[in-house]
Amino acid sequence: MNQSNTSGLPLERASRRDFASLWQSYGTFGILVLLLIFCSIASPQYFLARENLVQVLLQSAVMVLLACGVFFTILIAGIDLSVGSVLALSGMVMAKLMMAGMPVWLAVLIGGVGVGALLGAVNGALVNLTQLHPFIITLGTAAIYRGVTLIISDSRSVFGFDRGFGDVVAGRAFGVPVPIIIAAAVAGFLFFITRYTKLGRNLYALGGNAQAAFYSGISVKLHTLVVFIISGSCAGIAGIVTTARTGAAEPNAGIGFETFAIASAIIGGTSFFGGRGQIAGVVIGGLIIGVINNILNIMNVESYYQQIVMGVLIIAAVTADKLFTRRRR
Repeated sequence: MNQSNTSGLPLERASRRDFASLWQSYGTFGILVLLLIFCSIASPQYFLARENLVQVLLQSAVMVLLACGVFFTILIAGIDLSVGSVLALSGMVMAKLMMAGMPVWLAVLIGGVGVGALLGAVNGALVNLTQLHPFIITLGTAAIYRGVTLIISDSRSVFGFDRGFGDVVAGRAFGVPVPIIIAAAVAGFLFFITRYTKLGRNLYALGGNAQAAFYSGISVKLHTLVVFIISGSCAGIAGIVTTARTGAAEPNAGIGFETFAIASAIIGGTSFFGGRGQIAGVVIGGLIIGVINNILNIMNVESYYQQIVMGVLIIAAVTADKLFTRRRR
């Protein structure tokens, strides 16, 4: 005869459910801690150096920005494969505007954030108009945006703009690198939206059950548009940071970054099936990606092996999500 706990569930089933709950709450943080311990043992001289740890945070900043945007699209059971191309196009437009003599702050606002938001709005509008899955739409727009970037840049890097731009955006404030501050500020703002606003509650409801959300009065199309605008804006801000750090707008910037962004969100505990996830987990997921890339570089592992690691992590994270979700149910 099977023993039962106070909830009436067999002890084996209850323990599995408890483990699933613990994994979803603390699994990502546990992975980061174990990864840091491993890296510290594998390369204590280089990995634990203060300069290297700061570099990890700097490398993670762009990934966190992209992942925070992609998080919202995954939250409603969608996806955004165009963030890498949006990063490149927004950075290129911003650089062109600065080269044309536009004030830096206005070029950043229009070319960086504005273009990113506009491209995200195009993605959302196309999803609403065609009723196709965002995977198809953003796969197509990723190619379009990349092509436009190559056309307006003539496939050449744009550099030589105001040095003050790089000094500010890629510099330090109170001893902290500005890209890290930007990523933390954006993540904090988006955390507030998901946790304390009606928009955030509606997005979770929409991701959990779109049909039920529709019948409860939530505008599916409006929220879909807002989600892609957020994703595009985050990619635009990532384009600003990338351009400032490299000192040039590269037409091939951001290639493959969508994979890292999706991996950061999924590893961070965001359900690929929608309706569950937290910005805090996404930030930790971005740090995990940054640490992995950093230690592989320290160990002189070729970049194409890093792609393999990212692919394995995505498959493992989605598989674990599906398994634990089923067990909880």
